[in-house]
Amino acid sequence: MKHFKGRTAVITGAASGFGLETSRIAAREGMNVVMADVQPDALDQAAAEIGATGAAVLPFRLDVSKAAEVEALAAATQQRFGAPHFVFNNAGVGGGGLIWENTLADWEWVLGVNLMGVVHGIRSFTPMMLKAAKRDPDYEGHIVNTASMAGLVNPPNMGVYNASKHAVVAISETLYQDLRLVTDQITASVLCPFFVTTGITRSERNRPAELAAAPPTKSQLISQAMTDRAVGSGRVTAPMVARFVFDALREQRFYIHSHPRALGSVQSRMEDLLEPRNPTDPFAAKPEVGAELRAALRAVD
Repeated sequence: MKHFKGRTAVITGAASGFGLETSRIAAREGMNVVMADVQPDALDQAAAEIGATGAAVLPFRLDVSKAAEVEALAAATQQRFGAPHFVFNNAGVGGGGLIWENTLADWEWVLGVNLMGVVHGIRSFTPMMLKAAKRDPDYEGHIVNTASMAGLVNPPNMGVYNASKHAVVAISETLYQDLRLVTDQITASVLCPFFVTTGITRSERNRPAELAAAPPTKSQLISQAMTDRAVGSGRVTAPMVARFVFDALREQRFYIHSHPRALGSVQSRMEDLLEPRNPTDPFAAKPEVGAELRAALRAVD
């Protein structure tokens, strides 16, 4: 996709982080912007900011884990702007701790947002984009799904999150291949960011009451603290990642990485599979971090 002016972007998780920064770029490029988020106050503020630039904005409050709400988003988009050209299935939440300590509610919440939110976005928007492509030979469409580096490797003490993001990578790769079978006008990408400052470390604030968290375990508290520290020390910012997304749209590039230097861990995992050998120590490059985590988890309360 080389041209954006007058076209339509649909962005979930649009009130903060990658979603908000991508909305800002879309508006600067002259796109109509459909901004969807679970946080009504933050969404209203973000939509007002984007609207003040002169962009046509459709704010839409939804929970992406609910199929009917994403379907309603698609219907509202179709009614206001027609079929979108860029769909960014971006909304996500965090989750950590030793994998056997995650409750059923933890699994339902994280998979509901991170995985099923992407599934609902694909189901709701791809058919209308394919219809638009059949009607118009000049139509171009692109779907971007937000996964994570945790969808390419398996860092310890964050199993529920890893599982959700590996699934998004698999779905995105399949979507890319499936689209190539039926059209040359629509393609897909997967975004795999590493530690970037966004609102995801505070995602518990949007957790629904029916999936309320149990009191955090020691491993979950440790995971939260280490994630906060890693995110806080990162040099790659959300605006930078949003630019990477638009670069990928222009280049029709599938894999979008925020930290190319971190791909060494992906290579090690692939070599583990191919040799085969047991999984490589994820802290081989930073043994002091692994020693800190093991000591904290093994400490007697």
